[in-house]
Amino acid sequence: MKILVLNCGSSSIKYQLFSMTDASDWNVIAKGGVEKVGLKGSFLKHQKENGDKITFEGEIIDHKTGIDYILGVMLSEKHGCIKDLGEIDAVGHRVVHGGETFSSSVFINDEVIDKLEEMVSLAPLHNPPNLKGIYAIQQLMPDVPQVGVFDTAFHQSMPDYAYMYAIPYSLYKKYGIRRYGFHGTSHRFVSKRACDILGVDYNTQKIISCHLGNGASVAAIKNGNSVDTSMGFTPLEGLIMGTRSGDLDPGVITYLMDKEMIGTRSASVLLNKHSGMLGVTGISSDSREIYEAAEGGHELSQLGIRMYDYRIKKYIGSYAAAMGGVDILIFTGGIGENEKRTRAGVCRDLEFLGIELDKEVNDNTRGKEIVISSPDSKVKVMVVPTNEELVIAQDTKTIVEELSNK
Repeated sequence: MKILVLNCGSSSIKYQLFSMTDASDWNVIAKGGVEKVGLKGSFLKHQKENGDKITFEGEIIDHKTGIDYILGVMLSEKHGCIKDLGEIDAVGHRVVHGGETFSSSVFINDEVIDKLEEMVSLAPLHNPPNLKGIYAIQQLMPDVPQVGVFDTAFHQSMPDYAYMYAIPYSLYKKYGIRRYGFHGTSHRFVSKRACDILGVDYNTQKIISCHLGNGASVAAIKNGNSVDTSMGFTPLEGLIMGTRSGDLDPGVITYLMDKEMIGTRSASVLLNKHSGMLGVTGISSDSREIYEAAEGGHELSQLGIRMYDYRIKKYIGSYAAAMGGVDILIFTGGIGENEKRTRAGVCRDLEFLGIELDKEVNDNTRGKEIVISSPDSKVKVMVVPTNEELVIAQDTKTIVEELSNK
């Protein structure tokens, strides 16, 4: 079965074409992305299974045009990987917000689309482009089944006392204001993968998963279920991120709006785009540049790193308390997989929890599956590269096959 996985952002489209026999027998036969959709200088990058890469520049006015270009490249004699669109058996979409309606991946039909339209207010930056991808496939490949895989779904197992905010309950009932959590597809993948590597039962483990990238979150996973996570009603809550503030006294927001005489939109831009590590350091949201500046004596970069590590450490401690212990600690995402200094900084002084790094192994680990804790560590500390696209492809295959067997 060939499955096209699409991740549509506001001005980008990432894609991978999987060939799958079963959940463990698969390969990516093409991947790439369209950037600057609807903007000047738009282009498409495409990579074949053999590693050959090509870039096409051109006017890509909307998501439908972008997906049409992607399909055209896949069909091309020189750069393609399929001979007919009929070879694509299904399309899986990353959908950011599923609200309380979707606790698992679903076959996309008119009813599902209506629900997703209703949820646009919960994720106004993310769900509209996700829907554009769905509509584009409906028009370009009307007979191909589509599946939605939600970032929020994995966290729908959180208990009410973990997801509720201490605001009037009527506002939760009226507007759905609660903690939803994000990065669920990543947390689900790496937590299961870690247990496979260790040969332990996923449904008996207490796992803390740290997805650290430009966006970052921590999840507490107990006996196979997410019981808490750092992101909340929006992806702004929780850890300090590249440009997002993370946890913040709400009083700061109203104070700044008053003092700076700004409205809600400007406040949102300030906290989402100009805060986090960029805001603290004043130089970058990129951890590589921040570490380089810190090593050169830049004091605000040094402060930012201490703040970043400290916030993650606090979440690890609180989640260990919430679950009554921890068996496995996982680092994933661009920073988690590749930045040894972040992993070391986060784990420092956590020996009381049974967390001990093997310094040599940690220092020599970048982007590979490996246990980085010492042999004496009570908690297994691991690096597990995430693969959200694979999860989307696997869920799509399962759902489409179940429908065809009915």
